Amino acid sequence: MNVLTRVVPPEVTAPGVEAIAMTKRFGGFTALDGVSVRIRPATVHALLGENGAGKSTLVKCIMGFHRPDEGSIVIGDREVEIDNPRTAQRHGLGMVYQHFTLVPRMTVLENLVMARADVPAVIDWAKERRDLAAFLDTMPFRIPVDSPVAALAAGDRQKAEIVKQLYLKARFLILDEPTSVLTPAEADEILGLIRAMALDGRLTVLIITHKFREVMAFADEVTVLRRGRAVGSGPVSGHTPDSLARLMVGEAAVAAPAPRAAAPAGAVRLAVEGLRADDDTGMPAVRGLDLQVRAGEIVGVAGVSGNGQVELVQVLAGQRPAVAGTVRVNGQPYGATRAEARRHRVFCLPEEPLRSACVPGMSVAENMAFRVFDRPPFAAGGWWLKRGAMRRAAEALIARYRVKTTSPDAPIATLSGGNVQRAVLARELSGEVDVLVAANPVFGLDFAAVADIHAQIVDARNRGTAVLLVSEDLDELLELSDRLVVMFRGAIVHETATAAADLTTIGRCMAGH
Repeated sequence: MNVLTRVVPPEVTAPGVEAIAMTKRFGGFTALDGVSVRIRPATVHALLGENGAGKSTLVKCIMGFHRPDEGSIVIGDREVEIDNPRTAQRHGLGMVYQHFTLVPRMTVLENLVMARADVPAVIDWAKERRDLAAFLDTMPFRIPVDSPVAALAAGDRQKAEIVKQLYLKARFLILDEPTSVLTPAEADEILGLIRAMALDGRLTVLIITHKFREVMAFADEVTVLRRGRAVGSGPVSGHTPDSLARLMVGEAAVAAPAPRAAAPAGAVRLAVEGLRADDDTGMPAVRGLDLQVRAGEIVGVAGVSGNGQVELVQVLAGQRPAVAGTVRVNGQPYGATRAEARRHRVFCLPEEPLRSACVPGMSVAENMAFRVFDRPPFAAGGWWLKRGAMRRAAEALIARYRVKTTSPDAPIATLSGGNVQRAVLARELSGEVDVLVAANPVFGLDFAAVADIHAQIVDARNRGTAVLLVSEDLDELLELSDRLVVMFRGAIVHETATAAADLTTIGRCMAGH
């Protein structure tokens, strides 16, 4: 149901908000170019756009983190000046960020009370608890106020973040990728509750998301930004996911899903048995994990963040020691040393590659040569580096993998996130690959980069590579994987062929039920 056809309740307390001709420049770069967006009272309005389209800049201008160079903000029927987040809060504007902001060691009650601007010098906790209980009686969901935030499930943490803003009297709420760490059931519950509050006239919502399914299911209207300009706005009912994708990337054809070879999976390439590993605090993170990946298949690893996925990838990449268990590649023991990775042709595409797979100050060519810099034709005698050969090899990879850089000699830190990822992908896939471990490979990347990198991963699978794909985005796993497993508390708790996957079962397993 969209905003133009539904009946808005007569007692609407949620305001409409309008950004008018908003322009924001950072030096010579124009992040917003005359953007106007109208969010009607008591509606859910989706904001879409590729990475760098201006979404974050727009909401930061609305919330007072940035002062626009031109333009104005209207709340209700009155133009207001918002010069800092406190002013935004006084006007009833609040924002729930993509990453949790509550203090983990404090209880929900303590977090909410300490977030207020009028915290008394001496806090009457009994009174605060009564007041919060009365407030929660008006909410469509409950949260355990005396539990430490660290002890809450991801869904309850997200509810607590939302309750915090409502407790601070926000009636216009900006949600930045609110479901990125939730199970499918938790995501639908949270968005359903938010939409119910909008339908009741109590809340106006602007949601930033990259998930078209959520836009189509829960939003009334949508605005699409591209390169700092608004290129489309209107009722969601007038769009399809394809039409929204084309608005995001322009009239150029949207990349089709990569074709998948129909050949059956081959022999076991990667075998993990009884693997145990600790986290950075010395606590068990991977607990007796068993897993196999065959040649020519993609095995997706689903799970809510913090259930051992990071530690699993680090063990396979040689960045964390295993406490127990074995890893075999093509039947041979694998210790994840550089020599073994080269001999067994095991490669890794990690999350945040600029931090965990590159040296930011070194050039694109040097970073692309990390795997082979000490071998001919890039070195003589194992130590005399031939930079001309490195540069020529990098130029070929840059062209093949469409890495946008001013030069192979440019520091890799000067590249965009998507192009850093392409550069690392080029390095890891440029030779014969038996096993590829990819961890959240498109996190934070724009629409075009996502399609490109997904195509490269599927192409590696089609060539016979065994791919272990670890991702917090279930839609990504369902699109790419041949087989799907779910991790919970460091172990595999569910396995299914992707074609036969049941979302309800997967969601329950991700939540530990």
